Amino acid sequence: MIGRLVALFRNDDGAAASTVSPGTESFRLAAAALLVEAATMDGHFDEQEAETIVGLLGAYFEIDAAEAAELVDEGRQASDGSNQLYGFTRIIKDRLEPDERIQMIEMLWDVACADGEIHDYEAGLMRRIAGLLYVSDRDSGLARQRAVDRRAQQDHTAD
Repeated sequence: MIGRLVALFRNDDGAAASTVSPGTESFRLAAAALLVEAATMDGHFDEQEAETIVGLLGAYFEIDAAEAAELVDEGRQASDGSNQLYGFTRIIKDRLEPDERIQMIEMLWDVACADGEIHDYEAGLMRRIAGLLYVSDRDSGLARQRAVDRRAQQDHTAD
């Protein structure tokens, strides 16, 4: 566990993690940790949020559900062991282009509204993460609206 957290900030040869490509373990772990953080910010982590994160990670990293679930568990451990978002967001910011960072924000909004409501704590977290990723309030707001619309569409088709 500690080795993975250290690897989150350094690659195998000890160089700064900013030289690592988006598909690396540190990037995956940072993305999973932020998604878990978004899910747990309102004080609970329910099955719907977990399923949403597994689906998002599976689609984004093109991995199967079992591997995505394992990544969620690792992200949860990393999130529990850290009280700072900066390390996770720095890894993502350094590896993604601006439009890809907006996509990550949209994924985070998907998680925040997975339980049917966006709590004030979740909205506050999203503002902080968007700022750390250099995503504008406008782009974050548009990403939020797309996530909310998708959620409403899913709720409507489930009825």
